[in-house]
Amino acid sequence: MNISVELTLTPLQDDFEPAIIQFIKRLRESGLTVLENPLSTQVYGDYDTVMKVLHKEIKTALEAVERGLLYIKIVKSDRSDYEPHF
Repeated sequence: MNISVELTLTPLQDDFEPAIIQFIKRLRESGLTVLENPLSTQVYGDYDTVMKVLHKEIKTALEAVERGLLYIKIVKSDRSDYEPHF
């Protein structure tokens, strides 16, 4: 089963950029399809593979910040080829 996951990491601290950058870089290195925009990062792939990567990388990302939020949306389908029609 393929899934699409949208992630938004929000460190609640002044020096927030390094934690976000490292999180995205580690996701890119996972071999999964990863797309970014200014507000979120999307990860696409097989459910078990994506969740295994996220399990590890979310823990690492949260350990790297003093306080933070991580918003996650999961869609049951691979939406990596989505293009708006407007």
